[in-house]
Amino acid sequence: MPTGTITALRAQANSSQRVNVFLDGEFAIGVSLNTLAREGLAVGLLIDDETWARIEATEQADRALQAGMRLIEVRPRSIAELRQRLRRKELPPPAIDYAIARLSEIGLLDDAAFSQQWVDNRRAFRPRGSLALRDELRRKGVPRALIDAALAVDEDDAGEAAEQERQRARDLARRALGRYATSPDRFTFQRKLGSYLQRRGFTFEIIRPILDDLWAELRDAADVRDEGEV
Repeated sequence: MPTGTITALRAQANSSQRVNVFLDGEFAIGVSLNTLAREGLAVGLLIDDETWARIEATEQADRALQAGMRLIEVRPRSIAELRQRLRRKELPPPAIDYAIARLSEIGLLDDAAFSQQWVDNRRAFRPRGSLALRDELRRKGVPRALIDAALAVDEDDAGEAAEQERQRARDLARRALGRYATSPDRFTFQRKLGSYLQRRGFTFEIIRPILDDLWAELRDAADVRDEGEV
């Protein structure tokens, strides 16, 4: 590992946030302004093996932090999801731990807030049943307790929440009805549309009456057409 005295600090041509460090007149390493400040790097500073190791660790930690911030800017992420993405960049575990701790400290990484936002967004724009939402969050590494909290409702609101779940399933079924309206019989209709709703996380107890109602509507509409043709 390089050792010597810092003889120059030069801003990188392609990044105003990074500096090239020269030891004894030779390029040694490129570091961020954060690393420069945290390590107190300055011309004339003697760099020994211990100092060099610390500079490298600090720079890796800052790289992990900046990478994490860029990923979060694209979309919110769970802690486990972000950790996995940073590992793919082959960053050392201590650097990843630092980035996650720092992002959590400043409020940019919060599994409780992430879970609630995920549930609210899904229910508003891409309707899913509670079973599907629970599975999605589980696969993103969110702890079970936080998933339970995001999906929980007060006892006073339980009836309203159940009705909202039924309404989401009904709305989704109606939007998909055209794909299954020509099913040759009730069994085929219920199997196909029921499977569609189950894949989106709705329970059989919610699905069954919706299938009954929609099939009855289709039969009534067919009877009206038949009478009109007579």
